[in-house]
Amino acid sequence: MTSPSTPSNVGAQEPDGLSDRHRRALERFVAFWGEMASSWGINRTMAQIHALLYAVDEPLDTDTIMARLQVSRGNANMNLRSLVNWNLVRKVHRPGSRKDFYTAEKDVWEITLQIIRERERRELRPVLQQLQECREVLVGGGASAELAAAEVRFSERIENLMRLLGVFEGLSRTLLPFIQAGNADLIHQLARWGEADDASAPDDRGPSS
Repeated sequence: MTSPSTPSNVGAQEPDGLSDRHRRALERFVAFWGEMASSWGINRTMAQIHALLYAVDEPLDTDTIMARLQVSRGNANMNLRSLVNWNLVRKVHRPGSRKDFYTAEKDVWEITLQIIRERERRELRPVLQQLQECREVLVGGGASAELAAAEVRFSERIENLMRLLGVFEGLSRTLLPFIQAGNADLIHQLARWGEADDASAPDDRGPSS
């Protein structure tokens, strides 16, 4: 029996003809990708459309996407536009057809690169801007010496958040060239260094009770 979260028509009427195991694997891939992405705060339908377009060889038109994922035209169009804006999907045209077809980027390094860039632009930078504006409301054009003690402490807490987000932004920018080059070996090496540092760090939690 198909899971309620699994689009029951995924893989139906595949132009190249899918085997039963290929169809079942595709159904599972699209379903779990949507579930996983929703836990990250990404629209489930958007993630499922991306998973479907990533997994198939040929571009699909909107009607086919709607049928396979059992979504409305408005929902499909809205999420396709978002994927195009994220540079994860591009629109293509086929000679003799008036329909728009869509295909997904297949290079996992390029996908990762675009997701990092978009999340930085859409989430990290706006938060930094809002924190800066909060601090300006508090401090204004005056010197910190003119602030009350509680105001100084609040300003310092805002600055700490801004520095932390700045570290994340710097880390992303440091990793982007390696991701763009598809340098998996170096990224794995950096991860192993982080794991080694974490393992060697002293445990200051104290004895367990």
